Amino acid sequence: MAEMTLPKALAELAALEDPKMRAANEKRGDDHGINLSRMRALAKRVKIDQPLAHELWATGETPARLLALLICKPREFTADELDAMLRETAAPKVNDWFVNYVAKKTPLAEELRRRWFEDADPTVAAAAWSLTTDRVVKKPEGLDLERLLDLIERDLKDAPARLQWSMNESLAQIGIHHPEHRARALEIGERLQVLADYPTPPGCTSPFAPLWIGEMVRRQER
Repeated sequence: MAEMTLPKALAELAALEDPKMRAANEKRGDDHGINLSRMRALAKRVKIDQPLAHELWATGETPARLLALLICKPREFTADELDAMLRETAAPKVNDWFVNYVAKKTPLAEELRRRWFEDADPTVAAAAWSLTTDRVVKKPEGLDLERLLDLIERDLKDAPARLQWSMNESLAQIGIHHPEHRARALEIGERLQVLADYPTPPGCTSPFAPLWIGEMVRRQER
C-alpha cells in the first residue's frame, strides 16, 4: 500500500467512527466510536511505523493514540518518553493498551516498574502494579512477595479504582502462583472484600481475589 501519512491515517480513523459505538464506549469512559476489530485491521494494513506512531500520539486524540499503540515499536521509546505517555493515558482503553502493548513489551519494563511504583499519581502507580503482576507470574525471582502483600493489605481497600484493580490482580496472582503465600492472600481478600460484589457474567471468573484464586488453583489441579 502507499505510504500512510498522518492526514490519511486520521481520515481513515474518522471513516470508522460509529455514533452507536461511541455512545457505548463513552459509558466506559472511552471517547471514541471505533470498533476495535476494525482498528486492528487498519493497523495491520499500516504495519509497524514508529514515526507515524509519534505523530498520531501527538494529536492527543484517543482513536489516533490507539492506532499509535498498535503500530509503534516499544523498544524505541526512551524511559522518559514512556513516562510522559503514561501520564497522558486518561482514557481507559488507551491506558490498557499502553500498559499491555508497550510498557510490558519494552526492555525498560523493570526500570519503569521501579520508577513508577511509589508514584503519587494513581494511574502511574497502577501501571507499576500491572508490571509487578507480570513479574509475579513470569519472573518472581527477586520480588519481596511478603512486602507486596503488606502494601496490598494496607492500601487496597481505599485505592482509586484503576489502582485498586491492578493491586487486586497482584493479590490474586500471588495466591494463584505462589502456594506458600496463598493462605495469606486468601485471608486478605476475604477480610477486605474488594470487588466481592463485582457483577460477573455466567461462565466468567470473578475478580474477587478469593474466588479468582480458588478457581485458578482448581484448574491447575485438574
